[in-house]
Amino acid sequence: MSELPSESHNVSQNVSPNAAGPDRTRGGRGPLLRWFLVVFLLFGALGAYAILQRKSERTVLAQQTEQISVPYVAVIHATPIPSDSQMVLPGALKAYVDSPIYARTNGYLKKWYRDIGSHVKRGEILAEIDTPEVDEQLSQARAELATAQANVTLSRITATRYEGLLKTDSVSQQDVDNAKGDLAAKQAMLQSAQANVKRLEDLESFKRVYAPFSGIITQRNVDPGTLINAGNGGSATKEMFDLAQIDPIRAFVAVPQSFSPSIHIGAKACLTLSEIAGRNFCGKIVRTANTIDPSTRTLLTEVDVPNRNGTLLPGAYAQVHFDVKLPGMRLSLPVNAILFRPEGTVVAVVKSDNRLAMKKITIGRDFGKTVEVLEGIDTTDRIVINPPDSLEQDEMVRISTQAGSSANAPQTQGSKH
Repeated sequence: MSELPSESHNVSQNVSPNAAGPDRTRGGRGPLLRWFLVVFLLFGALGAYAILQRKSERTVLAQQTEQISVPYVAVIHATPIPSDSQMVLPGALKAYVDSPIYARTNGYLKKWYRDIGSHVKRGEILAEIDTPEVDEQLSQARAELATAQANVTLSRITATRYEGLLKTDSVSQQDVDNAKGDLAAKQAMLQSAQANVKRLEDLESFKRVYAPFSGIITQRNVDPGTLINAGNGGSATKEMFDLAQIDPIRAFVAVPQSFSPSIHIGAKACLTLSEIAGRNFCGKIVRTANTIDPSTRTLLTEVDVPNRNGTLLPGAYAQVHFDVKLPGMRLSLPVNAILFRPEGTVVAVVKSDNRLAMKKITIGRDFGKTVEVLEGIDTTDRIVINPPDSLEQDEMVRISTQAGSSANAPQTQGSKH
């Protein structure tokens, strides 16, 4: 019976909770730590991926921004002009003689006889002016002339009589001298009155306006009753008619300085007009200004062309074809490839490294849509067409594969000419 407590004590020691506690605690925390580590590594991997992804997006965005910032341009090449081509320049037609007709007396327009477009001969009457004031002055001057003539007659009789009385000592020499002096004074007054009458008669003769040369009335500025002021002075005075002689007609051409050695007096030149297709009006070079205009660097040249039928009209624009050959190589370039900068006329040329070079050019003839380039470029240059004004020297560009701007390229605005 005494051994039972000891056995029960041993059993109680075997089932004590302290004996199994440490192993149970270690077995429960291990899986939790492992799961926490897995979740931490998973979030760390996701964070690293997100950072790398964002960095990659920034790199791609920077590359795309850099690509977009480089403008696209379309390029062309200058076209050679044959060296044996004729020199064709724009010209302005003017009348051979063009004169405004002014009145030489004051009054009111009584009647006009010729209107615009009328062909008149030299000496033909154009208008008639009513001059009441001049008529009255002429009547008064004639009366004064008659008085002066009567005074001269009386003075001459008196002087002759005094000379006869002097022989009988009836009058003194002083009386005779006084009579002769009075006669001389009256004769001078007579001459003055005659000159005044002649002046007023001439002035009255101007009441009829005649054509000073044969031509065409191109303008009429008066109507019956219009107040006429003599001369061409003052803003209130204007010409009555404009008279022009258009046969022959003059064509004035500004020849560029580089072509001036080819201009010779007597050389043949022909005119063409777009509104008269298929016809040439030929004449000759008659004169030049013999000086280069410093503002335009051109030589003013006159070509006279017969115009018997009046087909060519003053003020018209014409193309003048000179019968001369142009030596040397010249290039043709569209006007929308030209930039006008403070340093002069330039074009944007794309170099081999796709950077721009602004080349200054010298322009010759202007053909409207194209211009002639004398120097500055050659046929191998890649010239930007429709260049924007923002282009600068050594700027990086991309050449468009299409004519004009590509689909991804920004729109450009051509330069004005």
